[in-house]
Amino acid sequence: MVTVIDGENLLLGRMCSLIAQRILAGEEIAIINAEKVIVSGSRAMVMEEYYVKRVRGSVEGGPFYPRRPDQIVKRTVRGMIPYKTRPGAAAFRRVKAYVGVPYELKDAEAEVLDAAHRNRLSSARYVTVGAISTNLGAKY
Repeated sequence: MVTVIDGENLLLGRMCSLIAQRILAGEEIAIINAEKVIVSGSRAMVMEEYYVKRVRGSVEGGPFYPRRPDQIVKRTVRGMIPYKTRPGAAAFRRVKAYVGVPYELKDAEAEVLDAAHRNRLSSARYVTVGAISTNLGAKY
């Protein structure tokens, strides 16, 4: 059984750390509305941070950083698990991320992670992953 998590108004790092714990324990997770996940911080700082990640390395050898919002969320989860080991790679295959709500998950009950909600922020400074993705040049 796949657990569906709605990413709308959830903090990216907090959400991904909770998801990483769950997939390492053997749970399958699908993240919907990946473009509505938020990253805390001022817009200029966050955009610069992700731009630096994107252009780092060489064209031939990487490291490569994604542009699409679903892939950015998945890459953040990957950074929180030992993905180069066999159990970590198996755990990483158990997580899926989607822009919007796909047809097959339309009727599924979506779980909201209260521990990662936007209400935890003390300031109103945040940027959505969709805005970051658009700034990086994605056409999702």
